[in-house]
Amino acid sequence: MSQSIEFPVFDLAAFERAGADERARLGAEIDEICRSTGFLAISGHGIREDVIEGAWQAAKAFFDLPAEEKLKAKAPYAGYPYGYIGPELEALAASRGEQTPPDLKESFNGGPLRVPEGLTDKDALAFCYAPTIWPAEPAGFRQAWEAYYAALEDLAARIMRAFAVALKLPEDFFEEYIDAPISALRALNYPEQAVPPKPGQLRAGAHSDYGSLTILLPQAGSGGLQILNPAGEWVEVPPVPGAFVINIGDLMAQWTNDRWVSTLHRVVNPELKAGQSSRRQSFAFFHQPNWFAEIKCIEACLATGEQPRYAPVLSGPYLMNKFKSTVK
Repeated sequence: MSQSIEFPVFDLAAFERAGADERARLGAEIDEICRSTGFLAISGHGIREDVIEGAWQAAKAFFDLPAEEKLKAKAPYAGYPYGYIGPELEALAASRGEQTPPDLKESFNGGPLRVPEGLTDKDALAFCYAPTIWPAEPAGFRQAWEAYYAALEDLAARIMRAFAVALKLPEDFFEEYIDAPISALRALNYPEQAVPPKPGQLRAGAHSDYGSLTILLPQAGSGGLQILNPAGEWVEVPPVPGAFVINIGDLMAQWTNDRWVSTLHRVVNPELKAGQSSRRQSFAFFHQPNWFAEIKCIEACLATGEQPRYAPVLSGPYLMNKFKSTVK
């Protein structure tokens, strides 16, 4: 039985209003959180409620459609990153080499809103910049989706500036790596569970995220998201009203030589109770540095005599290989 944690909430607006000394103090708070759990909540994010609600209702209306309608927007083949991906077609634990039954979720996925001018890399164009397969219904879906994506892309850049301060780097340190990010937005629906899951089958298997950071919007009042704490115990991450849940990804851990934690997390199956729906919905925005961004250990994160733990990697190919390992 997991326990809930006392979840740290960071006020981004207060950070952005602060002077240099106060920013340094608040940055130290972020550093401490990212060293311990790699998960925090961000309030003061500045995203309009109508943008959030519009995307939320559009996603819910899409998932409420009959299966045959949703399948009209399906990814055209296994490993295609965008469009609708139906239930039990992905196993996130496989990204860590763990074989499990496929996850009990369905999703709609969309990529960057624009292709950088002059980009010719075939893998980038075929993967991260592949066209999103937009559904015909519900009306207004694409507009609501793109408004939310653009708002989250801006929020991620603002958080990265706070991260730079937390690492005692120039505030614009990360900007050259994220001026054409290959981020993805994923709407997730965990359907009601009318039959017991298979042994070892979860709504989302234990995994870490692949990029720089993830911005998660879980359904209000929902449960099931858990992280593995430093003591090796699974603990519940509760939704925080009015805030986004943020977690560190693998590339940020590599940038910081594991000073910051890319924490294992999962979504467990609900306890089935009479008269209570077990459906759960969420949005996850996976912020990913530019396709050609070279992610290598930041010198300031190395202690005296310490060596980098990871060889440099390119953001795009790293993401592509991770994603394709999860496809069933």
